[in-house]
This record gives sequence, C-alpha cells and structure tokens, in this order.
Amino acid sequence: MVKLLHLLLQEYFDCRRLYLSWDAASWHSSKKFLAEVKRVNKGEHRNTYQSPMIKLRPLPARAQFLNVIESVFSGLSQSVIHNSNYQSVEEAKSAIDRYISERNAFFKSNPKKAGNKIWGEEQVPSYFSVSHNCKDPRFSGLGSIR
Repeated sequence: MVKLLHLLLQEYFDCRRLYLSWDAASWHSSKKFLAEVKRVNKGEHRNTYQSPMIKLRPLPARAQFLNVIESVFSGLSQSVIHNSNYQSVEEAKSAIDRYISERNAFFKSNPKKAGNKIWGEEQVPSYFSVSHNCKDPRFSGLGSIR
C-alpha cells in the first residue's frame, strides 16, 4: 500500500487531492501505511514535492452490496488481465476499455438479458446476500483497488 501511495503521488502530482477507497482488508489500514499518509500530508512535504493531499475513504466493513461489483471486476481481471502478454500499457488499457465497451453495448441493446452476458461467471449468483464472498480464491490475498 505504501508503494502504491507513492506511485499515485507521482502520477497525480498536479492534483490538489487524491481520494483512496478500498475494502476492509487489514493490510489496507496498516500502521505503517497510515503513518506514511500522515507524513506525506504534512505541509512541509506537500510544499517540497508539490504533492496532493491524500484523503482516505475506506468502505465500511459490512459493504456486501459491493460484492456484485467486485465479482464483475474479478471477471474482467480473469478475462483481460491475468495471463496476458500485452506489449504496452496502452494495449492493456485498450483491452480493458474494449471489454467494458462491449459489455455496456450489450446491456444497452439487451437490457433484460444483460445479466447472463455481463455477469455469468461469478463465484456466487449476482444478487445481494450477506453471506456472499465474491473474491476469486486464487487472488484473495491481493486485495482490490477500486
């Protein structure tokens, strides 16, 4: 998380604020990470490096209603990102954009049948349930960035 924080600070140096949001995984709120956010938010550091203020907005621990979204993005990861061999970042971004565009186009032209096209590969059925855990067990230790 600390490494990601610094990558984001470099990428978005010209912004006034960056908002970080994530699920309730324990490593997202580690003492080391929170201390680093506090350090980079100090005025002296921000003035020296012309960096944005970091605002943390973690999701509630009981946000199961987001499991459906996580499940859809898990499908995108499996279909487009994992085991891929893109030649450039632009090529990978293009593949992600194409995946989302195709799903959105299908939904617009087939709104009553979209569930089977967009969601048919989840770990659990696509409806809210407190008991659903939609993370792919092969990647559950990685967390998610949303």
